[in-house]
Amino acid sequence: MRIAQVAPLYESVPPKYYGGTERVVSYLTEELVRQGHDVTLFASGDSVTKAHVVAACRSSLRSDKHCQNQMAHHFVILERLFQRAAEFDIIHFHIDYLHFPLSRRELITHVTTLHVGKLAGNGLSRFARRDVPVSREAGKLSGFSGAGFA
Repeated sequence: MRIAQVAPLYESVPPKYYGGTERVVSYLTEELVRQGHDVTLFASGDSVTKAHVVAACRSSLRSDKHCQNQMAHHFVILERLFQRAAEFDIIHFHIDYLHFPLSRRELITHVTTLHVGKLAGNGLSRFARRDVPVSREAGKLSGFSGAGFA
């Protein structure tokens, strides 16, 4: 399969120090490559992987003392991803809900792993039409509990 992994840009993949989400993305990406999948990792430019890398910034944003606006780099990576979306069989988002307004309008096969946070009560559950939580507990935390689970 042609798989896109979309990581937060705050830390490299894998992280040099702290970075639980980036570590999970690294383990998953490397295993997918090992199994023979064609994986593209959308991440910071200092990420180290056997997958193809598409970077929105030279280094992790947390370590870049010159970065003025961390969120802007996430919009750059999303633009680069959606320009190439048709190249992938599936896109796996690890960037919380930043992609929700875009992914719901595109006919792409995607999965979102919400590593932290709670969506219920803040209006984001309206994006849940095609999203399915991975467990009952994840459904409760995300506000998507009516969708069943995978």
